Amino acid sequence: MADPKDSIPSASSDQAADRRRSMRVHLAMPIIVRGMAGTSRFQEQTQTVTVSAHGCLLRLAAKLRRGQEVSIVNPRTAEELTCTVISLAQTEPGKMEVGLQFTEPSPLFWRIAFPPEDWDPSERKLPSYQPPSPRSRR
Repeated sequence: MADPKDSIPSASSDQAADRRRSMRVHLAMPIIVRGMAGTSRFQEQTQTVTVSAHGCLLRLAAKLRRGQEVSIVNPRTAEELTCTVISLAQTEPGKMEVGLQFTEPSPLFWRIAFPPEDWDPSERKLPSYQPPSPRSRR
């Protein structure tokens, strides 16, 4: 029988969006995760899938459980924060998609500027390719 603590509640995307406290940004950022996997200490290098002021989503091979505390390290700054595992989902063989929540909101941990709440990604202008002019090839 499955442990109810490890089950992930299902919700429509509209309901999930209403519960979010901060903007999520898709960002593949290198990160180090440290903690306990069973009775053994582990340290795993990975990268984020999404980040927010309240935590991140990433993929790990380490076997964690919901409610467990781990630490994440930003290798660029060596800053380390304690997090709680809030969600687990099997995404590929040997890896789990893990949602981590900071013990306190820490938007500066990522060293990025989060977009404003009214930002609409569909309105973002994409760079267009401009071939070099023949005059600039001298």
